[in-house]
Amino acid sequence: MTQNKQTSHQTEHQEEGVEVPYLDINPETLRNMIEEFVTRDGADWGEAGGSMEVKIKQVLRQFEAGKIKVVFDLTSQSANIVSKV
Repeated sequence: MTQNKQTSHQTEHQEEGVEVPYLDINPETLRNMIEEFVTRDGADWGEAGGSMEVKIKQVLRQFEAGKIKVVFDLTSQSANIVSKV
């Protein structure tokens, strides 16, 4: 049971990493991150499907509106796109 709590805590920690302003990320790198984000397993685009370009533009609009952010986790050395709360 202790193991599950540690795993849960690690997941929470990853989402509380260092915020990286999306405008500071190399445009090609940001595009690659967005492509990975929209194609990952479990992504729910519902009726908002469409081409990759349409999905990328939707994600960029969410960045511009301040609805999402890029978070870099120092422990796992990985970046993720997450909702702002």
